[in-house]
Amino acid sequence: MDIQTLTEFFMWMTIIGFTLLLISTLTVWKLGDFLYSLHGNWFNISREDFNRIAYAYLGMFKVAFLFLSLIPYVALLIIA
Repeated sequence: MDIQTLTEFFMWMTIIGFTLLLISTLTVWKLGDFLYSLHGNWFNISREDFNRIAYAYLGMFKVAFLFLSLIPYVALLIIA
């Protein structure tokens, strides 16, 4: 596998990952009450716990996105 193919792979991975992160963030932001009413009944959690879980999810998603797709893509651009 050559560096051009790897760079293109990580480019698309970054685009898809950022899109999913954006959709997840907007979903939690705009539909938080609906998501809480749905999951709160299933798992019997408080609103504060739901907010903490959603915030932790978005934070872990962002860190994974940065370290697994964006940083390798930028590194490949630098060395190419």
